[in-house]
Amino acid sequence: MAESDPDAEGPRLLAVQLRSTGAVLGYCGLNGHGNGSSAEPEIAYELLRLAQGYGYATEAGNAVVSWAANAGYKRLWAGVWDWNVASRRVLTKLGFRELRRIEPSSEHGHSLLTVRDL
Repeated sequence: MAESDPDAEGPRLLAVQLRSTGAVLGYCGLNGHGNGSSAEPEIAYELLRLAQGYGYATEAGNAVVSWAANAGYKRLWAGVWDWNVASRRVLTKLGFRELRRIEPSSEHGHSLLTVRDL
């Protein structure tokens, strides 16, 4: 995972890069808006289709969770579509637990709220 400014403080999104080539595969990081707050941010990640299924989201997510714990955050949130089994599996591997559905639902389905205490 590449950091644009490793000394910057607060929630931010970072590029996920392949170490061997530097190719950008997507992003992962913390967002202080949405379901979380600046004190309890939301983890966010998205990878290109060609990079999915190789464990990159889990690896990047673990790095972000570790950074968040070391930075003193006490809790992280994540929202995920109920039909996105792969992303729900990543969140489970990262230690998140599902809480409830977020309403209202949209044409994309239901969004589930997850949380992880650090």
